[in-house]
Amino acid sequence: MSTDIHGGIEFRHPDAGTDYYEGEPWVAAMDLWPLYDETDDASFGVRNYAGYRPVAAGRGLPEDLSSALCARLQPWVAEGHLAGATWVSWAEIARLDPATAPDHYVGRVTWSSPARPSTLHRQLVPAVWPAELVALVGPRPDELQDADDCAEWMSGELLCRYESLTAGSILGPRSHWPHVFAVMRALADRFGEDAVRLVVAFG
Repeated sequence: MSTDIHGGIEFRHPDAGTDYYEGEPWVAAMDLWPLYDETDDASFGVRNYAGYRPVAAGRGLPEDLSSALCARLQPWVAEGHLAGATWVSWAEIARLDPATAPDHYVGRVTWSSPARPSTLHRQLVPAVWPAELVALVGPRPDELQDADDCAEWMSGELLCRYESLTAGSILGPRSHWPHVFAVMRALADRFGEDAVRLVVAFG
C-alpha cells in the first residue's frame, strides 16, 4: 500500500534577515505536482516496511514555512488528514549515496495475472529468495547482477517484475523524482544548497 504525497519546493530569499527586506524568509517556488505524480512514502519513513534509511523522517512542518505552502498543508496536517510531515534540504539530497539499501531486503517482486492485470501482488525479498516465492514466480533472473537492476519475465500465466531496493532505484531515473531534483538543483545553483528545501506530507 502506498500513500499520496503532497507538498512543494521552497527557497530562502537571499535578502531574508536584512533591514530592507520585509517579505517572508522562505518563498514557495513550485508545487510538487506536476513535477511528481506518483505515490511515495518509504523514502521519507512512512510505511517503511522495507527498512530504508529515510531521507528525512518526522521533522514536521518547518516553523518558517512559506505562507503559500502553509495554506495548503497546515490545515490538513492539523486536522489529521495528512501525516508524516517533514522537510529535506537540497544539501541533504545531494549527499545521498545511491547505493544505500535496506538492511534486510535487496528487492521487491511484483506479479499479476493477465486476466486481472490491475490486481498486483508484491513481496519484499532478501538476497536468497524464499522457496515458496520461487515456486510461484520462478528463480531470480540470471541478468540481475547489479544493485540497481530490474527485470520482467513470465512465469506460466503470471507477469513478474523485480525491482532493486536502493536509494538510487526509488529516487532515480525509474521514478519522477529526477524532475523534482532538477528544479531544486537549479535553485540551489542560485541561492545555495542549504537555501532550497522540499516540504512534504502524506495522506
